[in-house]
Amino acid sequence: VQLQASGGGLVQAGGSLRLSCAGSGSIFSFFVMGWYRQAPGNERELVAAITRDGSTNYPDSVKGRFTISRDNAKNTVTLQMNSLKPEDTAVYYCYARSLVGVDFWGQGTLVTVSS
Repeated sequence: VQLQASGGGLVQAGGSLRLSCAGSGSIFSFFVMGWYRQAPGNERELVAAITRDGSTNYPDSVKGRFTISRDNAKNTVTLQMNSLKPEDTAVYYCYARSLVGVDFWGQGTLVTVSS
């Protein structure tokens, strides 16, 4: 299983960015897809997750600003990030969780939000 992330970059506060991640491998490896992030000195935290049937999960810190979606046919997941804040600055990691609970990780992509 491989996860290839794209997107990220530098944006001013209040701006938007879109992250995309494409998975290759068995479809049973992509029961859940989503994004975590890790800022310097902080633990990795969940940003958004979506199951194959479309159920989503967001922490309060991004609710109403971030939207996750997926294309099951292509094993892709997209994170639309709006109203970005400097505290959203972090390395964002795409992940997938299989039906049996095995996690797979993509490479990180840096999101920097300037004030």
